[in-house]
Amino acid sequence: MQVLYIHGFGGCGMGKKATLFKEYYKEKGKKFFAPSLPYNPKLALQTLCDFIEINDRKVNLIGSSLGGFYATYLANRYKLKAVLINPSTRPWETLKPYVGFAKNFCDESQFEWKQEFLDILKEYDVSNPISTQFMVLLQTGDEDLDYRIAANKFCDANVIIEEGGSHSFEGIERHFENIENFFNAS
Repeated sequence: MQVLYIHGFGGCGMGKKATLFKEYYKEKGKKFFAPSLPYNPKLALQTLCDFIEINDRKVNLIGSSLGGFYATYLANRYKLKAVLINPSTRPWETLKPYVGFAKNFCDESQFEWKQEFLDILKEYDVSNPISTQFMVLLQTGDEDLDYRIAANKFCDANVIIEEGGSHSFEGIERHFENIENFFNAS
């Protein structure tokens, strides 16, 4: 099984969490891929769907923030397991303030975030995720998203809530073995 890491809004495949996961899976001798995705949600999801289909759906997903929203859609569509890290559940609302020009956190470049992207995101919402497909990691100190919304949406899933922390999820490496155990469980 290949692991596909999906970064969040304004992120890239070479961000801090992606790099930590990449090192972990390299040590384990497992295939890991963390692409830098287009900003347009439709193009990003098409890229991810193509990757999953090329790999015969033998993929486990890890998604952070907006990547967690994408991972939810992909897990539902392809019946895959997904680990969601401080996932966005309503990005068409939480990313509305960024319409205009936003900053890429990896290289400080600017990109245009459009109103039409918010409308596209609504098309990919999964209202009733299948709980057994998900492990959800949340920190109460998330300054960008209210962790309680994701905790409620995924209430029947394997949810871990930690006090404090931040949106980037501090200390993610503490959960690598738990994540691997979740992926390996039948």
